[in-house]
Amino acid sequence: MVPQVVWKPVWMCWTLLASLASADLNCAPSPARQRGSVYVRLGAEGSTGRWRRGLLDEFPGMGAGGPGHGGSSRPEAVKLTNPRPEEMELTSTTFALAGDSAHNQAMVHWSGQNSSVILILTKLYDHNLGSVTESSLWRSTDYGTTYEKLNDKVGLKTVLSYLYVCPTNKRKIMLVSDPEIESSVLISSDEGATYQKYRQSFQIQSMLFHPQEEDWILAYSQDQKLYSSSDFGRRWQLVHERITPNRFYWSVVGLDKDPDLVHIEARAADGYAQYITCRIQNCSEAASSTPFPGYIDHNSLVVQDDYVFAQVTSGGRVTYYVSYRREGFAQMKLPKYSLPKDMHIISTDENQVFAALQEWNQNDTYNLYVSDARGAYFTIALENVKSSRGPEGNVMIDLYEVAGIKGMFLANKKVQKQVKTFITYNKGRDWRLLEAPATDLRGKDLHCLLPYCSLNLHLNVAQNPYTSGNIGSKDSAPGIIVASGNIGPELKMDKDSPTGSMFISSDGGNSWRQIFEEEHSILFLDQGGALVAIKHTPQPIRHLWLSFDEGRSWSKYSFTSVPLFVDGVLGEPGEETLVMTVFGHLSHRSDWQLVKVDYRSIFSRRCMENDFQVWKLHSQGEPCIMGETRIYKRRRPATQCILGKKYREVVTSVPCNCTDKDFECDFGYERHSDGRCLPAFWYNPSFMTKECSTGQSYLNSTGYRKVGANNCTGGVRDQYTAKRHLCSSRAPRGLHLVTSDGILATVSGQNVTFIAHLEEGDIPRTSLQIEFGDGTAVTYANLSSVKGGIKHVYKHGGVYRVIAKAKNNLGSTRAILFLHVNCPIEHVHLSLPYVAITNQEVNLTAVVLPSTTGPLTYFWWIENKTEPIITLEDKASVRFSKEGINSITVQVSAGSSILQDVKSIAIFDSYRSLLLSFTPNLEDHNPDIPEWRQDLSRLVKRTLGEVTALPEQRMLLAILPGLPTAAELYILPHRDATEERLNSMSLDQISDMVINALNQNRIQFELKPGIRIIVSTAHLTLAPLVDSSPGHSGSALLMLLSLAFVGLAVFVIYKFKSALSSLIHHVGGTVREEWPLRAPGENPTTTESESTKEIPSYV
Repeated sequence: MVPQVVWKPVWMCWTLLASLASADLNCAPSPARQRGSVYVRLGAEGSTGRWRRGLLDEFPGMGAGGPGHGGSSRPEAVKLTNPRPEEMELTSTTFALAGDSAHNQAMVHWSGQNSSVILILTKLYDHNLGSVTESSLWRSTDYGTTYEKLNDKVGLKTVLSYLYVCPTNKRKIMLVSDPEIESSVLISSDEGATYQKYRQSFQIQSMLFHPQEEDWILAYSQDQKLYSSSDFGRRWQLVHERITPNRFYWSVVGLDKDPDLVHIEARAADGYAQYITCRIQNCSEAASSTPFPGYIDHNSLVVQDDYVFAQVTSGGRVTYYVSYRREGFAQMKLPKYSLPKDMHIISTDENQVFAALQEWNQNDTYNLYVSDARGAYFTIALENVKSSRGPEGNVMIDLYEVAGIKGMFLANKKVQKQVKTFITYNKGRDWRLLEAPATDLRGKDLHCLLPYCSLNLHLNVAQNPYTSGNIGSKDSAPGIIVASGNIGPELKMDKDSPTGSMFISSDGGNSWRQIFEEEHSILFLDQGGALVAIKHTPQPIRHLWLSFDEGRSWSKYSFTSVPLFVDGVLGEPGEETLVMTVFGHLSHRSDWQLVKVDYRSIFSRRCMENDFQVWKLHSQGEPCIMGETRIYKRRRPATQCILGKKYREVVTSVPCNCTDKDFECDFGYERHSDGRCLPAFWYNPSFMTKECSTGQSYLNSTGYRKVGANNCTGGVRDQYTAKRHLCSSRAPRGLHLVTSDGILATVSGQNVTFIAHLEEGDIPRTSLQIEFGDGTAVTYANLSSVKGGIKHVYKHGGVYRVIAKAKNNLGSTRAILFLHVNCPIEHVHLSLPYVAITNQEVNLTAVVLPSTTGPLTYFWWIENKTEPIITLEDKASVRFSKEGINSITVQVSAGSSILQDVKSIAIFDSYRSLLLSFTPNLEDHNPDIPEWRQDLSRLVKRTLGEVTALPEQRMLLAILPGLPTAAELYILPHRDATEERLNSMSLDQISDMVINALNQNRIQFELKPGIRIIVSTAHLTLAPLVDSSPGHSGSALLMLLSLAFVGLAVFVIYKFKSALSSLIHHVGGTVREEWPLRAPGENPTTTESESTKEIPSYV
């Protein structure tokens, strides 16, 4: 259900031409969204479309589409319809919004509730800049007959971007300025007549009003912070940071004890998401709670009615959790092998969850599931429901809940690559195809026989709740459904050339009639007493159609004297719509034209008692639907009377005796062809709840459960109702041990929460013991006491074997978990020789601090190789076949922490090496840092070249870390013919020449004025030249030995932690093998940080 979750979807109650008012629609706002005004989005000039200039779009922040996205284009379908009576005129007035012709967006709010005030905010949205550059605010106090421009009242230089209306007090208006110019809000308490401006310290992205307290608002900022206000936006205070967009909710009345409580999804410092509850006045860590034990998936928290939903992904598998009425979270039980990839919650009405799941083997379809009252156990309702992607990438499922009739849904199901429309009257227990009309619009027989031919409908509701969708119904007009579609073996879905006709049902979907051959938008007037139809066309129009007999006949009315390109239509808020506003323009560059159409004049009188008739809801003659018969009092067709605002719908319901139609298959059971519910192959019907203890009782399913919100009584109810059985003592079985976040790695010093889960057993009589693997253990008398998890802190790194054991007097079971505890890596040092011989093995060592970091992974990157050598040890070996300088990088990974060190090694076929020492006065000037050693090595090498005429290209010199200062000189073979004398000399002769110069004290330099340093060969010493104390960074194991013959000292020095392979070199003409030496008890120390690359001075 990540990232596209639909909760209590607004689209279920959108009408074809929906009313304007925010709270008057009988559906809850989308999460973290506020419905308060209408947002009019306009398309590019010159485009052709269903609404020529643009579409009436959603309220700011409703999420279906951001500013600047235009509507889709649809060419007009040219078809003949039945002849219509001569047109009549409607009472209408036209007003032009002068000066706003360039504005391409508008937001409209119609107050309603006996108010004649309409507010319109028009804007010029710059698609390139992504911001609003101009705006105008208009206000009408006479139902839209005239408008006053209010720019001077809000500030002539103020650019407004959004308009919000308080849903519980529509007199309170809030305007938000465009943050690119200034960050402020303008507040009105008199329906927009006057405003006060308040500066803001943050940029508002969306708002959420409190469902009861009219002055309480939550505001989400562009930098992902949540603010609260208790005085309708005049002052704000920070609630929390790092909030997930649209994942914040006010408290639910009757469930949360504090009205100022908020539910939020916030990211912790480590980036993981948490479910947090707190009061807006204090949301500190100490004052907040985390109802879910552990982390949840990003963008997964939803609080809806009695339920809270979250999801956790572990090991590539998604697990969904639900909390019912703020109790502890329980795993949502789905059929074992559904393995969902995506989930959408369709509805949480009537104490039941209706969900759509895309399972592992589905791509463009979803399966519908219904739950028990607690939202925990789900069973299949309908398979392979068609889905598509909306303009913003959101998933749209072809499912429509019919307004005014409980339990009635329409769905488009994919059947052998054909999409067909099905209908249910009992919330998914039974489905059937729609029976097509017997005749078409001209009275011609259609001969459409089920199941080969049926009526198929487009169930797409508008992405915007205030524009026309393909289907509509109203609570105040039960049984009347209007939709576009086609007759045939499947639904036609050619978006480029729509050919859908319009159909209507006035008996709750049992029978249908064709009313138009082209697509129209339909508006319900006066609680369904009349229907208004406006044709979808890119051409200018001046008339519409009216029906007073549930679509059986239509009369043509003109609503304007001049043809108008229609941009959108808005009806007066509420079920009793009698006034509507048509938005349009005379040409592509003209001012906006607002046509107010007043239908009150076409109703001749008030409705009387004899104007009504009784209508009984049925399904193909079956009167018992959802366990009761429902009788509605409806206006007689063709009765041209008005109900008015005070009329209330009359419904009488009588319970029916229960039949098998009132029961669906319970969790773990599947319906077979004979209608029986039998256990699925993976389900154990004798399963006993874990909380069931000896002496208690439990309900054992019969395989059936009553359909949610079904009101039947008696009949077969007892036969299908779960039976109560005594609990028996059982040995524990199927113990699982996991961490709360599903991660098997942690950092030392942090809390780890272990969750023990038992598949079967007597939980109240089963003890639990956990050994944490670090020498500590804990025992609990029963598993019931550890539902919140078991916390433990590891002080040191390592891999710990955690053992959980559940035991009672009938047996025991255990589970094992291996937990990796890491310490953050502070330092990495790569140790390797400066020089090596071709085709000889070179040993590499990585030294890591601290040494108790836990399990580590080493990645050794060798020069030009594309794949690293990966080891679990701190050593690796490599050979080089060619001469040259090679770069070696070691990366050490400990959990999410990775550090590296880089070194270079010179490879030659042969070379000679000399160990050098310096006069003691150098020690006073040696800071023992890499940069100083590199500069000194260049100076020494330059001095050697000047005295001996040896080219610097044939020398590699490394100043060794530590004190006293020492160096290693490598004499390399010649590579060019620039020096004939040197080229004719062997390496041994050159080495002797250098040694003579050193012994004669000819190699000396001035470090700084007055400080002269003499370089010589090293003398015999048994003390290491490396300071291995923690205060100094020294090389890993350096031991200097002098040879006691005639001052000759020719060495190859290796710095390794353990014995290395020998390097063969010549000393005095003999072949020798030398191994590294280590001082007794000496430990390696690091020399430089992982970001320093220290190499010998060579080229």
